[in-house]
Amino acid sequence: MARTDPLLSMRGIDKTFGNVPALIGASLEVYEGEVMALIGQNGAGKSTMIKVLNGFCRKDSGTITLNGEPWAASSPEMAQRGGVSTIFQEINLIPFRTVAENIYLGRELKTRLGLLDLRRMQEGARRLLAEFDVDVDVRRPLGDFSTAIQQMVAIARAVSLEARLVIMDEPTSSLDESEVEVLFETIRRLKAKNVAVIFVSHKLDELYAVCDRVTVMRDGRTVAVSTMAEMTKLQLVSTMLGRDLTEVSKAGATAFTSGAHSIGEELLAVEDLAVGRRVRDASLAVRRGEIVGLAGLLGAGRTETVRAVYGADPHQKGEIRLFGKKADFKRPIEAIEAGLGFCSEDRKHEGIIPNMSVRENLTLALLPALSRAGIVDEARQREIVTRFIKEIGIKCSSPEQKIRELSGGNQQKVLLARWLCMNPKLLILDEPTRGIDVGAKAEIQRLIRKLADDGLGVLMISSEIEEIVEGADRVFVLRDGRTVAEFDGDAITEGSVMEAMAHSHGEVA
Repeated sequence: MARTDPLLSMRGIDKTFGNVPALIGASLEVYEGEVMALIGQNGAGKSTMIKVLNGFCRKDSGTITLNGEPWAASSPEMAQRGGVSTIFQEINLIPFRTVAENIYLGRELKTRLGLLDLRRMQEGARRLLAEFDVDVDVRRPLGDFSTAIQQMVAIARAVSLEARLVIMDEPTSSLDESEVEVLFETIRRLKAKNVAVIFVSHKLDELYAVCDRVTVMRDGRTVAVSTMAEMTKLQLVSTMLGRDLTEVSKAGATAFTSGAHSIGEELLAVEDLAVGRRVRDASLAVRRGEIVGLAGLLGAGRTETVRAVYGADPHQKGEIRLFGKKADFKRPIEAIEAGLGFCSEDRKHEGIIPNMSVRENLTLALLPALSRAGIVDEARQREIVTRFIKEIGIKCSSPEQKIRELSGGNQQKVLLARWLCMNPKLLILDEPTRGIDVGAKAEIQRLIRKLADDGLGVLMISSEIEEIVEGADRVFVLRDGRTVAEFDGDAITEGSVMEAMAHSHGEVA
């Protein structure tokens, strides 16, 4: 990696939205063939920095050069043509178009008659995806495939554009371990071709696996730049949070606290459940005041299991008991009326309604109880919203602020409040801290523990082992659609859970 002039230089970047400064003198430099980690809490300025670079929004002041020349993209499309390609965390392709059409979107191959040359596009798409070890029918609509496959298609498309700089925003959030390794190998190939990569991730292990240097942002400013080898994980977290190193060291990997708390009667029991092709024999149970962790690799059947419990998907075999009685919900509304709440892993598509306000999103499930003859009791609605904004600590300018303008962590708090205002007895949380920063993650974890301590039953899916190990009172492990182990108390360790996920050497449920 040559260390002459940087390929990208962003210096003294300022950006304000209304009266709120998003960037204050921020800087970022990336060299050819370098993988630069860009990290910070939600609201630190990472996304705004990327949007300024790729032309999504304009800077107020500062200088940007690419390959020594002034750079000012007016749109992401212009940035792409200029050699800067962005892979967003939220997949922004077209689900009803084929895989091949998505890969060639905006640069379609044509025949001599000016028609789409589908054969050449399909052949090119197959060759490109083969480099990523992805073998799918490129003639099928993209939406037919899993989120992980869609993410790999988005990555393949960006790489195929022959960019000089590739920006990857949380690219592994929907990938399993083997797919992550394929992505890392792709990044190494890009490095070998002198392509630079800006890698945004909340997963610190990934940074050490693939990045050369790290840029840390906090409150709109660049607060540290270092090689990965010179900064420990503890130092990274300390720098991101602006907290003393010893304070962070004492806090543990998560904000879950241990200690004695009351666990009551059984709320939910699932036995021998089969759902579609993914779930063949799943069993679990949740008691009042208990956090139950549902662990497993991507594709193990965790989400499919809880969706069947909630009535979102039908199950073909097995029994579900809720509060001691058989429950066979055909629709989610039946589960809601019975006292269940469910926060989906897909916050964008199955959680928030982006163009509606915090108030409207928070009380969405409660509207039937707030309405009479189709008229909403707005005074009661405002009272409930104000109470939960205060109790949960939702950071917003007002209840009328559009939820899309909030950070991921605050959006997640709104979704939690949506169910808490329904006074549920059991709350199902699917990846509750995915894609949110360290500080917001800690707030969510503390809130989950408090809810359980107050008597709520919590069934939590998490791909982060530390979150399962430190947060759960009991853990069920799924592998290939089967419950292969159950752990509680001191038996819950990273080693035991990971061993069960991989080899099913544990206490069989």
